[in-house]
Amino acid sequence: MPTKRTVADIKANLLRPALTSHFEVEIAAPSNGKFAEFLRYNGVNYNQGQLNLLCSEATLPGSRLATLEINNDFTGVTERHAYRRVYDEGIDLTFYVDAKNYLPIRFFETWIKFIVDESIGKQTDKDSGSRDPHYFYRARYVEEYVASGLKVIKFERDYKSTLEYEFIRSFPTAVTSIPVSYDSSSLLKCTVTMTYIRYVLNQGSNKDEATPQQEDNFNLTPQQLADLNNQSFNPNINLNSLGNFTTTGGVNFNSAGAQGNSISVKDAYSGNYTLNT
Repeated sequence: MPTKRTVADIKANLLRPALTSHFEVEIAAPSNGKFAEFLRYNGVNYNQGQLNLLCSEATLPGSRLATLEINNDFTGVTERHAYRRVYDEGIDLTFYVDAKNYLPIRFFETWIKFIVDESIGKQTDKDSGSRDPHYFYRARYVEEYVASGLKVIKFERDYKSTLEYEFIRSFPTAVTSIPVSYDSSSLLKCTVTMTYIRYVLNQGSNKDEATPQQEDNFNLTPQQLADLNNQSFNPNINLNSLGNFTTTGGVNFNSAGAQGNSISVKDAYSGNYTLNT
């Protein structure tokens, strides 16, 4: 039987969809000192804040369950049992390229260069090794070049609701080719593929600010109301005898003071509130 829906239900559940254009990416780099030294050696001025802002496109990751087919437990029934969670192989991040330092290209190219240990040798010229006809390289140990802390954070315009994906042990595997031409100019973009072993969906926030009408809707017991009404309010009154109480929203009030014909109630979460008597 179809479910009856009210206009209020439609407004609350359909008229506020999430938008794709509100997101933030936090780029993580290897935390060891070797990588930072390698960046300086290759002339890369790493500015994480700028690099985060330059990320114009990202993908919220996905995963699936690998299942095993079982045919013989029940007659005529084919079952599937899950035995492993399989994550996407990588995530693509697209960056605007700044005209001053070409930061995304330089940063990720240098990171890949660090992984395979390029241009580190006895040469006086840091690029002479790559130009040598007999040049060779050897990849570093994985613990030296992986990073933890790469995040994709989805939020909304009011900044109340967030969805945070954190990627464990990530590093770049590809920097895609970037076409340039004499046609009409457009923004230069760089797309990087990052791999990881898994992602974690962190607990985000979903905070609704209380309206003034909700703030004044305190749930006092009849005895507490009687105690309040029996008080003769003055600026120096002591209301500690009323004790602690909890509102309908779960806010625990632990301190009170009185001024004139009202009580100013303070709690650590919402600040000062006033009860008119």
